[in-house]
Amino acid sequence: MIVNADALQVYEGWRILTARPSAEEEARVPHALYGHVPFEAEYSVGDWLRAVAPLLQGELRPIVVGGTGLYFRALTEGLAEIPPIPDEIRAEAAILSPGELLGTLRQDDPATAAKIDTQNPVRVRRAWEVLRGTGRGLSDWQSETAPPLLPLDRVAPLVLDAERDWLNARIEQRFDTMLEAGALEEARANLPRWDRAGGARKAIGAPELIVHLRGDMTLTAAREAAITASRQYAKRQRTWFRARMHAWRPVALP
Repeated sequence: MIVNADALQVYEGWRILTARPSAEEEARVPHALYGHVPFEAEYSVGDWLRAVAPLLQGELRPIVVGGTGLYFRALTEGLAEIPPIPDEIRAEAAILSPGELLGTLRQDDPATAAKIDTQNPVRVRRAWEVLRGTGRGLSDWQSETAPPLLPLDRVAPLVLDAERDWLNARIEQRFDTMLEAGALEEARANLPRWDRAGGARKAIGAPELIVHLRGDMTLTAAREAAITASRQYAKRQRTWFRARMHAWRPVALP
């Protein structure tokens, strides 16, 4: 069974733009955790971990694939059970700048500020929300992490390592292929509910195509912006993998 570990491929509505397996591919072999989350919903690492747990006990051998490093880290190293953050705390965080959030963290929770990727606004906001919502720092909660569902000594962990120029060319080619396959039409179908979207708004290429569809950017400019965003994400992803996945076996591409 192919089990998804990509934080955007979980959402319905983005089959093309998130490069989910096609319907034909899904028909060849069982797939799980693709497109099962409503477009308007938020979906956390904890939600994914709870969904993947029963799949590890089934008769089919799971092959967990994807590019969300936090999912793999939670699966193989465990995840702290942090209480849900109230909506009013999330709303408060949303109106503060990343610099303001980080400033509070460095003052009130220096242990967490020293551990997280302070260049990633999502991680900074999450750490601030945990501190504000629970009264305890994220690093404090993480010190109580439960045992992992699937320790590394029970799996064959592989991480792909692509040469940069080859990868950059593939990223451009992939987005053009998405456009040819109907990514713009997919974005147009999701336009009426875009403002209500939860985590689905983070799909790379989606904001750019939505801006184009609203008349504020040419398609050529949207394409270039989406390719740039994808390359930037790939760079952060490679850095994360190399820093956090020392025990994984690297597989060179091409």
